[in-house]
Amino acid sequence: MGKTLYLDCSTGISGDMTVAALLDLGADEAKLRAALSSLPLTGYQVEISRVKKSGLDACDFAVVLDAAHENHDHDMEYLYGHGEHAHDHHHKGDHGDVAHAHETHHLHDGGEHDHEHHHGHAHRNLPEVLHIIWSGTLTSRAATMAEHIFTILAQAEAKAHGVSMEEVHFHEVGAVDSIVDIVAAAVCFDDLDVDRVVLPCLNEGRGFVRCQHGVIPVPVPATLAIVQAYDLPLHIGDTEGELVTPTGAAIAAAVATDFRLPDRFRVEQVGVGAGKRAYERPSLLRAMVIAEDAPQETVWKLETNVDDCTGEALGHAMERLQAAGAREVHFFPVYMKKNRPAYQLDVLCDEGDIPALEGILFAETTTIGVRRMKMERTVLPRENRTVTTPLGEAQVKVCTLPGGARRAYPEYDSVAALCRQSGRAYPEVYQIVQNSVKLDR
Repeated sequence: MGKTLYLDCSTGISGDMTVAALLDLGADEAKLRAALSSLPLTGYQVEISRVKKSGLDACDFAVVLDAAHENHDHDMEYLYGHGEHAHDHHHKGDHGDVAHAHETHHLHDGGEHDHEHHHGHAHRNLPEVLHIIWSGTLTSRAATMAEHIFTILAQAEAKAHGVSMEEVHFHEVGAVDSIVDIVAAAVCFDDLDVDRVVLPCLNEGRGFVRCQHGVIPVPVPATLAIVQAYDLPLHIGDTEGELVTPTGAAIAAAVATDFRLPDRFRVEQVGVGAGKRAYERPSLLRAMVIAEDAPQETVWKLETNVDDCTGEALGHAMERLQAAGAREVHFFPVYMKKNRPAYQLDVLCDEGDIPALEGILFAETTTIGVRRMKMERTVLPRENRTVTTPLGEAQVKVCTLPGGARRAYPEYDSVAALCRQSGRAYPEVYQIVQNSVKLDR
């Protein structure tokens, strides 16, 4: 059975942050490097290291581009000015993720690509990118996930720029970074055997960032298109800058299966991935393997009082309630106003059976109102067994106590049937059945 992962995106999410968090969680680095090296892709190296963020230890995943593919973090220059927050320009810049519509997913639409051609950079369309992904030695599951993430990204770019997906071309710089980040994330998810991902909220920044062609608002259009298309929960905070990158949003859209944390759960593992940008709050993505506690079982009690209903009518009502799915039906003698003797009717049932059972109460008794109460209950684990006894087969219920001890409870109908067949008394047959149960298996 696969793992359940909780992605804590309190300070955003990007491609490299996701990979770093999954590596810190225990994804196999050797498998990741082998998968990346199998791709027909050049111009980069991968560095995996430990860094400190506000004194917290975190994993850092960095794509190091060669001189021909280097990229500058124009967004950081816009936010903080040239010279501040200096970094190695051979590293990708942007929150750790240059797979941005406004940075590197430049459209090759015939009118605004002179800058790229001036530097001799190639463009890759989506089929070319997918060919690279499927040319490697990724597992089918990992390759399918990587294809899904890239397709989400291309759809968002197309919507943001008002073009068809066929017209979306990825600049060589961005394509390298994006392919590495997305393939790495898919390989890590696959290696960790993650099949459920809980993502309660994407926390995004605010303000504006500079792109190749001007200044655009945060969330950037591609990120916003993904959030809208996949109904991702979003919160805009006070941080000036972009916390959720398009690649991060695409990964979130592809892997998220739940948007609400269980009421109670245990944390089994924690991985922390570092972002590259320096904000007031540390740029960290936490990934946690969680195990949901067994849900508290609940039943509903329907309750009403009647003082003007015959015993025959009440007996018939009980039969109908039991036939309609009531777990239990009880009558209690009570005294009502003016000291009238009456009965209190209690019906225990599942929530889905409430309408039908209330209908029976109103139809078969003289009540004019029914009270409803949701009740929690603690139930021992149990299993039904068929056992062979000296008198024949019988049905028993075996329950496990909190300490691990087990008890067997013979079913009434089976005991009664053996009584009729053998002519023996009920207590004697009950004990014979109970003694025939082997509780060590």
